[in-house]
Amino acid sequence: MKTTLKRGIGRGANGNGRAVLPPGSLSPVTLYRQPPPPKPGFARLVGRFFLWLALAIVVLVSGLVGGFYLWAHEKAFALGCQTASCERAAQHLDAIKNPHQPAIALVIGYDHRAGDGASPSRSDTMMLIRADPVTKTISLLSLPRDLDVPIYCPSRTASGRNGPAVVYDHGRINSAYAFCGQTGSLETVRHLTGLPINYLISVNFLGFIAVVNKLGGVWMDIDRRYFNNHTGPTGYAAINLQPGYQLLNGKQALDFVRFRHTDSDLFRLARQQEFVGALRQQAARSLGLTSVISLVNTITDHHYVEVGIGGGRRVDLGTLEKYAAFAHGLPPGHVFQNKIGGITGYNELFASQSSIDQAVQSFLNPDVQAPAQQTAVALGRKLHKKFSLPPSKVTLTVLNGNGVAGSAANASYLLAQKGYKIKLPPTNQPANAPNWNYFHSKAYYDATRGACKGAAQGVAKLVGSTDVEARPGKIGPLSNGACVVLVVGSTFHDRLAPVIVQQAPTRQPAFVRHDPGATRTTLAAVKHRVRFRLQLPTVLERNSNLDSGYGETPLRVYSLGGRPSIRLTYRTGANEYWGIEETDWDGAPVFSDRSLTQRVGGRTYDLYYTGSDLHMVVLHAGGATYWVENSLLNSLSNETMLAIARGLRPMTR
Repeated sequence: MKTTLKRGIGRGANGNGRAVLPPGSLSPVTLYRQPPPPKPGFARLVGRFFLWLALAIVVLVSGLVGGFYLWAHEKAFALGCQTASCERAAQHLDAIKNPHQPAIALVIGYDHRAGDGASPSRSDTMMLIRADPVTKTISLLSLPRDLDVPIYCPSRTASGRNGPAVVYDHGRINSAYAFCGQTGSLETVRHLTGLPINYLISVNFLGFIAVVNKLGGVWMDIDRRYFNNHTGPTGYAAINLQPGYQLLNGKQALDFVRFRHTDSDLFRLARQQEFVGALRQQAARSLGLTSVISLVNTITDHHYVEVGIGGGRRVDLGTLEKYAAFAHGLPPGHVFQNKIGGITGYNELFASQSSIDQAVQSFLNPDVQAPAQQTAVALGRKLHKKFSLPPSKVTLTVLNGNGVAGSAANASYLLAQKGYKIKLPPTNQPANAPNWNYFHSKAYYDATRGACKGAAQGVAKLVGSTDVEARPGKIGPLSNGACVVLVVGSTFHDRLAPVIVQQAPTRQPAFVRHDPGATRTTLAAVKHRVRFRLQLPTVLERNSNLDSGYGETPLRVYSLGGRPSIRLTYRTGANEYWGIEETDWDGAPVFSDRSLTQRVGGRTYDLYYTGSDLHMVVLHAGGATYWVENSLLNSLSNETMLAIARGLRPMTR
């Protein structure tokens, strides 16, 4: 035992008789071998691929968005003034003070032909466009190029800068552009109408053609046959258009809107306004991202369009986005066409200042209820009138809600001049609202008195940009028992809107005759060429007949939307043209602007108004549509248009 222990100990000793443990048994360091990583499965490989793909897409999209944003800003900037004439005119524009304010633009279309040499360009088109974000309306007012007016041009100061506008001459309004450039046109229109103008849009006719072509053309109704090939020094511009609803390219659209050689400037204005409406319909229908980029590139690369903005601003991306969204979201029937009435003359036109002022007031105050009222009167239905208190019977308290000293006092004075009975807040109470954070003005009415709501609506129309609401509790102690409490907001600028006395529409007998034989033979000869049942016009405007003169097209069979369709063209005794379209194509862009729908005599009619004038009536029957189109000047009364549409009768197969 002893020998064995020594032998065993001796084997593990280090020479001093002490035992030695095996290496590593008490060491703090553990030595081991890393196991080999497992090979990735298919799912993990796919996950990694899509992770890197997602990162790459994020980087790419971010770059594209950033690049597009910079491109859009650059292009928006390029739409601004590029010429000295535009820069000078922009100094005379009125600034827009708040985003909810209606904006007015003067659009000038000009032409400089190859043979004009160094002679100045002519302003062939002058149109005012008003966009109102409160009422969601667009108003158009065209100015005849041959209208005789005082011509205003800017004077020059000692430093050479623009001074106040002075009367330069008296002549046709389009001569202002030739005499004084864009500033001359702007100042002449401003003095003629008394309107603040916020934008100046100058369009070269080459740009007109390019824009229409980039949109893929524009759908328009051509009221009659237009043809001329005798051009040259003694002729006029060539044109070749058939009657009917059709897609025009840029050159055809320009020929149509500029034509005036066999009628007058008044008809050309009507063609121009019709084009503006059709262009908006086409833009809403066809513009996508690719076409927008192409269109903007075309406009900016060739400087076809210049836009001046009041207040020293330049065109920016936000402005373009705002108005594009506004135009796209416009309710149907909210585009109003206005014209100056009482014009006399032919080559040179004259209008009284009162006629111009009346047209301006209609331009400023589009009535979205007019189509419904006009239709009710034309159909002989009872027109419901709302009872409203006269101003002399309305008690009114005015409070300051914008913090501008004197706003409430000024509004009280102006409304007192209109006949309102002004009441001050209770004794020792200042005429201040509970806070000064009112942007829109507010017309609060006493809900316990039935007539006060209508009275508040009347006050709101006068003040403008005013919301009508029932009086809340916090306003009650300040009302002093008034029927209406007006809190003036930031949109009130110490002036009232002009008062428009709406003339109640009056019904007049339809100017028609019952005459189915005037069209039966002509229509029967082509009924085998269409796939739907034709409707025979049995009622016609009293002095109208099919336009069967030399070279005219009284009946045209043509393809509309890829379907055989017909167009009947009638000529009145006053040499105006109206028509009837019959087709089973229901994709016409014009259908998007319907004002209202009426059920009459068991049939449904869609009505399309321009202001108070019924321009088109559409009957839907048997899978087809039948349109009655008024003349360019809407010379057929509303009653006459409805009588013609109601007189359509199905023809036998």
